[in-house]
Amino acid sequence: MGERARLNGWIILDKPLGLGSTQAVGAVKRVCREAGLGKVKVGHGGTLDPLATGVLPIALGEATKLCGRMLDASKIYEFTVRFGTETAGLDAEGEVVAVSDVRPTLAEVEAVLPRFTGPIEQVPPAYSAIKIDGERAYDRARKGEDVEMRARGVTVHSLQILPTCGEVAARSADGGGGRPETSVEAASPLHHASHGPPPRSGEDLESITLIAHVSKGTYIRSLARDIARAVGTVGHVTMLRRTKAGPFDLSQAISLDKLNAFGQGAAQSEIFLPLEAGLVDIPALNLSPEAAGAIRQGRVWTGVATDDGLYWGRDDQDRPIALIEALAGTLKVVRGFNL
Repeated sequence: MGERARLNGWIILDKPLGLGSTQAVGAVKRVCREAGLGKVKVGHGGTLDPLATGVLPIALGEATKLCGRMLDASKIYEFTVRFGTETAGLDAEGEVVAVSDVRPTLAEVEAVLPRFTGPIEQVPPAYSAIKIDGERAYDRARKGEDVEMRARGVTVHSLQILPTCGEVAARSADGGGGRPETSVEAASPLHHASHGPPPRSGEDLESITLIAHVSKGTYIRSLARDIARAVGTVGHVTMLRRTKAGPFDLSQAISLDKLNAFGQGAAQSEIFLPLEAGLVDIPALNLSPEAAGAIRQGRVWTGVATDDGLYWGRDDQDRPIALIEALAGTLKVVRGFNL
């Protein structure tokens, strides 16, 4: 397989803290230039905030045609909610906008989680990329404008507490004192490199870590805010890590250092996944040479004995030809790949 053919695929980056998704795409372009591969078309399959880490699928070449599918895919996140303070951005940056000395117990958190599972309505954070009258909400918020976000429907497929996740409050549930935290300094994203001892029933929690499998459009920061409010306090996210995006998970992800090593001569096989790695949730359909030729030209092909539905068609050399829709034995091109 030629060098450029191998660039029609994916780099799954374990995005580090502080790096934006657009910066990650820029890093891939730079590394490809350093490797002598010239200009390569690059896109990402789902924005990840600079304060978040984890799986960021980056598409190269013809795989960029699948970025839309990746944006629509469900995601899995681990996130830590620190109780007692709510910030403007609902994360570890920004000013504190609300405080509470209430700390929930493990049982209280467990009791409200079913409210946030399944189809739910949530109000996105003001600090988000949603456009309002043509301008990003976060740009308006940063200018001090009063940003009114509308509730939107999303789906939380599952939501649960990680088995070792809580930091027990300094005070106990039987009424010990305690001062509400008024600064987010102690709640930096690095604070939860380890989740600490598991919470015990009846003790007040300073924080808790959860894992959520969510649909596209779900804001974890809003989910954390609403969970905190449901247990009678306020809260914000101190750690956010995406562990899966569509078909890709952390087992396939590489570090930024490993990506940079490619620019210095590391093997492509250690960096890239093939285009079809983004299609594992769609069945493959083997095409005859005649059918493959027609599909490559964008023509309809009839007389195929297969169930109706979406497939990715491959030729007799197992190369992806196109996303195709089968209906009553007729194949139509949804998106062709120019490999």
